[in-house]
Amino acid sequence: MSKKTRIAIFSILSALFLIIAPMAVMYSFGWRFDWQTKKIIQPGMMYFRTAPKGSQIYVDGEAKKRTDVLFGSALIENIMPGTYEVEIRREGYHSWIKNLQVFKRQVTSAENVTLIPQNLNISSLSENVADFFFSPDKKKIILKEINESGEWSLKLIDAQKSIKSHLLSRQDLKLGALTPKSSAEIGNADLINLEFSQDSKRILLAVGAKEKIYYFVLSIDNKKLVSFEFLEQSPEKIFFSPDSQANLLVMSEKEIREADPVKKELSPALIKNVITAATSGGNIYYIDEEGFIFKTNASGSGKERINIIPFRIEQETEYELSTVNNRILLRENSALYIFDQDKASFEKLLEPSKEFTASRNPDKIAYYNEHEIWIMFLGRKYEQPAKGPGDKVFINRFSENIGDVFWYTDHYIIFSLGDKIKVAEIDDRDKINIIDVAEFKSPKIFFADKKLYILSENTLHASSELIP
Repeated sequence: MSKKTRIAIFSILSALFLIIAPMAVMYSFGWRFDWQTKKIIQPGMMYFRTAPKGSQIYVDGEAKKRTDVLFGSALIENIMPGTYEVEIRREGYHSWIKNLQVFKRQVTSAENVTLIPQNLNISSLSENVADFFFSPDKKKIILKEINESGEWSLKLIDAQKSIKSHLLSRQDLKLGALTPKSSAEIGNADLINLEFSQDSKRILLAVGAKEKIYYFVLSIDNKKLVSFEFLEQSPEKIFFSPDSQANLLVMSEKEIREADPVKKELSPALIKNVITAATSGGNIYYIDEEGFIFKTNASGSGKERINIIPFRIEQETEYELSTVNNRILLRENSALYIFDQDKASFEKLLEPSKEFTASRNPDKIAYYNEHEIWIMFLGRKYEQPAKGPGDKVFINRFSENIGDVFWYTDHYIIFSLGDKIKVAEIDDRDKINIIDVAEFKSPKIFFADKKLYILSENTLHASSELIP
């Protein structure tokens, strides 16, 4: 080989090295050539975490990856910046579809994707059910059943074992418990309301009979029934005492007193000038006539004022106080407010409003009226799309009436709409995925322990576990 040829080969190889080496280095750092723009750019990535695991991910109709069976996650690299239609599929489940934007040198993620089963495997749990009530710990269900004679009784269901047992019937309520002068049975006692204690061990019953409302506390474990027939007038509000297994707190004529069933008497006023009150975590929260909110213990001592600017109290107006994760919510007639801790004042969330429900975390609430559902974040969410305290997501406005709303997971809600039951995500990038999952006539629903409970036409139904 001549010297001239060797020089030529060396020159060609050197030139190739000078071209390829930088390209290899650039490739290793993620740089790619975009043939559409004719430019060298750095691509982005997509990251997903799904339930169930092993779901197939499609990007613009092309199968890319399956989420792994260990963590349910998948990372897709080398994606040019742009907007892509992502579809996540799994046999037997509704697909998750969303347009996601990829940016250069960034990871676009969807870490809380839960696919909804196409078949809920719903079966009948009990018949002749007029109503049902779930305990706060979601382990107990109390059924109000009506027999052929029209008489009601309460049955207890272990939600985990689906075992039903008798709890209480109308015949178990003796008039002697209501009026000591007689021991005859109540002829037409009607169950007006049922509430659980925070520890899920007792229930407060309001029973209407003889043109009066009578209150009882029933211990679920030993079925001991305690009567509060000494309450002479129907109180404005009655609830369990935070520090007593036996006593109740009674609000009447703007005063809160403690009712003792053993002594059969009311204590002197623990708190005065009360508009409305609620218990939470062993404390009593209340708002007074001047519009100030206080937090105090069950004895009414050691009170702490929450707000600096008073809330304006209107005459002839109904108020209801609630707490979620140390956040205070106030309903004024149909308007729902939340207390802004930074501003030390109330912010109106929705008017008219129907109800609200807290996520299991609980770092957010879903609040709604007959036609709209909203989400408000109480804490910071770092996963995409990132949210801060006070941020809101509008789910949708519907022409049909919204019934019940519950959290399906911390990132999905389940709700009834007319005769249909739907599940919606709260990821507001692109369109919000809303899936029809079932249809029952005028359903009352409850979601607990991964199962959906549906009361329709006096039959209580239960699904199999819906979340992997």
